[in-house]
Amino acid sequence: MQSSFLFFGALGALVGVGMGAFGAHGLKNMISPEMLTVYQTGVSYQMWHALGLIGIALIRRNEPESKLLNWAGWLMLTGIVLFSGSLYLLAIMGLKELGMVTPFGGVSFLLAWLLLAVYATKKAPASRYSSRSR
Repeated sequence: MQSSFLFFGALGALVGVGMGAFGAHGLKNMISPEMLTVYQTGVSYQMWHALGLIGIALIRRNEPESKLLNWAGWLMLTGIVLFSGSLYLLAIMGLKELGMVTPFGGVSFLLAWLLLAVYATKKAPASRYSSRSR
């Protein structure tokens, strides 16, 4: 696969849109307003982090071997599964035990963004099209 993060980002956004529509139309009369808010939080975080994965995929085109970007991408995907997934199951199925999983997803998100910030402080790789080659 050319770009796992582009694939998972696009898939995450696709599923996020579907989950958002399901929540807005299918769940609004089935679960409490509080649980609908929990569900919507899962959708929101999934969508933002799906876009984050797509961003990482695009950045990796310049430096495909970056360990920081690779870790950031996998942590972001892990965060989507743990954070958003646990909120979906909590809201729909009432599995309160999954509330213990949600913070691990949140920490995964935080670490992913931290690694992306660290990457941003690193010296940029030499461009093939530097001003000297003109």
